[in-house]
Amino acid sequence: MTNIQDTKLEVNETLPLTIKRLGINGEGVGYFKKKVVFVPGALPGEEIVASVTKVQQNFTEAKIKTIRKESPHRIAAPCPVYAECGGCQLQHLSYDQQLVEKRDIVVQAMERHTKLPISSLNIKETIGMEDPWNYRNKSQYQVGLKDGKLIAGLYGLNSHTLIDIPNCLVQHKATNKVTRTVKKILKNLNISIYNERKRKGVIRTVITRVGFETGEVQVVLVTGAEEIPQKEQLLKQIRDQLPEVKSVVQNINNQNTSLIFGEKTIHLAGGKVINETLGDLSYELSARTFFQLNPVQTVRMYDEVKKAAALTGTEKVVDAYCGVGTIGLWLSQDAKEVRGMDVIKESIEDAKKNAKKHKRSNMHYETGKAENILPRWVKEGWKPDVLVVDPPRTGCDQALLQTILKAKPKKIVYVSCNPSTLAKDLQELSTIYEVQSIQPVDMFPQTSHVECVSQLILKEGN
Repeated sequence: MTNIQDTKLEVNETLPLTIKRLGINGEGVGYFKKKVVFVPGALPGEEIVASVTKVQQNFTEAKIKTIRKESPHRIAAPCPVYAECGGCQLQHLSYDQQLVEKRDIVVQAMERHTKLPISSLNIKETIGMEDPWNYRNKSQYQVGLKDGKLIAGLYGLNSHTLIDIPNCLVQHKATNKVTRTVKKILKNLNISIYNERKRKGVIRTVITRVGFETGEVQVVLVTGAEEIPQKEQLLKQIRDQLPEVKSVVQNINNQNTSLIFGEKTIHLAGGKVINETLGDLSYELSARTFFQLNPVQTVRMYDEVKKAAALTGTEKVVDAYCGVGTIGLWLSQDAKEVRGMDVIKESIEDAKKNAKKHKRSNMHYETGKAENILPRWVKEGWKPDVLVVDPPRTGCDQALLQTILKAKPKKIVYVSCNPSTLAKDLQELSTIYEVQSIQPVDMFPQTSHVECVSQLILKEGN
């Protein structure tokens, strides 16, 4: 008799599957003889026949062959290039149900990576959008030639084929329009397009960013060479055809790399920045400034941070991984003092400028790692009451977690863009902190991403 564990699946083998849940990348998850099978495009509750595409030691990947029983939440994806593009993962799932599944992704992460009692964890309903389309304020499209035709878009899912995206449904309409027009101008002027294989040509990437509240647009042309042929004509046509474009910038990247930006940036026309407002705060965005991609939900998320921080005007607040200081500014009016740190020098300079511009004299910023700076402040007698962390996808640095456990702020507000690393960090902090609540926020509708704002309170006796 063969042991079930020895059942070896083969590529192209077909299997019946019942999909139990969504995985972290939006794929359906089912089990065949106790082995986990990931099926992109399949939805919880569906009964399918799947065809194996890849066999790994711990899991199998498969694709849908037929759906025997369809989910009541399945809808037709409205985007014509949805299947090829891979930028979105959940357009085939009704939006209300996307919010339910995103909360479930958070629950799964807590079950997998923590020993916290799930039933008593206060994981709230996901905060969604009224209109879950056209929400992204920035697009970065590679340009290329396909059968002699100029195209701009993204590389397809797991491939190096450029997919033309004339109208992305999750991009703000202004970025779509500007990209299309710039593409037309480049074509009419016959400006050379970069060929990755030959490493020749000029225009590599067209980046557009719009201020939702101001309507101002910035265009960044990433080029493989410094000289742009017919540059004056190009700038004149952009100015004539796109009055909303307030800033045109060139970035030179002649490296054979998947990184979009090179080191050198040249200001070509209009202002060096565009303006954007969030709530009653205003920001100047330069070509390289990091800024949240969904301003509507950013305001909601920062309001959740404010709620979780529950400041009374007497607290000392640390904004770790502060970037350009957006979260700290949001909290500064209700705090006694806000101090922030980040390893990127330019971000700290912007944070200082932002504080000055908004006349917030209770803010202090330093360049460096939180795990180095925080112990120094504590040693100098400045101990935070509230600590806000908004780390990258990899979660908090191990040294920072140890620093937090030593510094013991009364409250932590943890802003996360990755439920798995959030869960691991909460597990570590739960030795002396009580996890009061986890609030999922849908920053990227139609994708599998989910952000969370968690509130942690120092346990009594610590």
